[in-house]
Amino acid sequence: MKKLFLIFFAAMAVFASQKVSAQGKYGADSAECIKYLSYYQEYYKQKNYDSALPNWRKAYALCPARASENMFVHGTTLMTRLVPTIKDRAYREAVVDTILLLQDQRMATYPKKRVDILNNKGKYIINYRSSDPKYMYDNLSAIVNELGAKSNGSLLVNLLQASIALYRENQLPADEVIALYDKSTAYIEEASAKNPAEAEENLKVKATIESIFADSKVASCDNLIAIFGPRYAADPENLTLVSNIVKLMNSAEDCASNDLYLNAVTSMYKLDPSYRSAYALYRLNAARDNVADAANYLQQAIDSEESDEVTDAQYYYEMAAFCYKNNMRVKAAESARKAIDLDHGYAGKAYLILGNLWASATCGDTVDKWARYWAATDYYQKARNADPTVADEAASSISSVSRYFPEASEAFMYDLTKGQSYTVSCGGMSATTTVRVQ
Repeated sequence: MKKLFLIFFAAMAVFASQKVSAQGKYGADSAECIKYLSYYQEYYKQKNYDSALPNWRKAYALCPARASENMFVHGTTLMTRLVPTIKDRAYREAVVDTILLLQDQRMATYPKKRVDILNNKGKYIINYRSSDPKYMYDNLSAIVNELGAKSNGSLLVNLLQASIALYRENQLPADEVIALYDKSTAYIEEASAKNPAEAEENLKVKATIESIFADSKVASCDNLIAIFGPRYAADPENLTLVSNIVKLMNSAEDCASNDLYLNAVTSMYKLDPSYRSAYALYRLNAARDNVADAANYLQQAIDSEESDEVTDAQYYYEMAAFCYKNNMRVKAAESARKAIDLDHGYAGKAYLILGNLWASATCGDTVDKWARYWAATDYYQKARNADPTVADEAASSISSVSRYFPEASEAFMYDLTKGQSYTVSCGGMSATTTVRVQ
């Protein structure tokens, strides 16, 4: 204690020598201000927070805001340490009010740090006022509206949760919650990351926001159609509007089969063509059995310069499956081969499609009626060897088509023997295969 007193005394001597020049910074009673600043700071450095607190209170009462920024920083720490120890609810609320007030006063005095202080204030609101969704919504809204993309991710998440709570209590309409969700995702997408860790955290925040919104069921199809149907009808050339409609309907459950979604995606592709919107139109038209339009949009997605080889391989495989299903046999075979060329990971499934195409081909009554099954077997064997996950299906298909192989005597009548090479052409397809018999 004696050592501490000497430290205080030495500090007071220094401050006293500066009293005249420091008069403005430390207020009218500068000596008392300096004294209590010194007292609480020494206790604070020693982590003797119980002793620091009463001295900080004195400094806070005596000193002007400009005396020390640390007065607000340290005061916040002392108050937050105090909160868990308080049993009286009214006193606790008063201390929380003080914490929030300290943030406001610090911002007013040190405006250059406003962004960080506002984000901190938002966190204190979340920590201490989460049980009051109306308070959370009003106060976090004010902060987020000012900070925009500089808002901390936790503020965006908790603001959305508060809005959903108010919606469920019929205190907030669905369109305001939807608008907030749209704004929040835009902010987190726009947010700049200083390092890879921050970038990864932003992705997690975005995923959390999307998950919370999807689970809330606020964006039901009925709500979205009721809110955005008239808006789309009034302004179908508004790219921002139609993109928003598409994004929201994508996030809603079972909301891709209505006319508003189809019209919005079509408008989005017309206003800002991209492989993603072309692919979305393919899916929509495929679901409605608009076969020609679906295939056309999927081809446009593939042909786009924006898409990479990985994406093109996926799209070619989907094209092969779609065209096979809809009896566009030549296009299906061509697409399956291209999928394999771009990404061998699709080989197994693509070879199955090629095998099915040959097994179901119409090839007349000559040797080709058998040869189609030989060609199918070639592709089923390739599928089995390329991908273990389709091996059982490929083996089953081989077993099915082998029943249609000719007897050796039948093949002999056409001057064919087992293992001989044979080229088959029918249905717009051709392949060189091997003669097989029962």
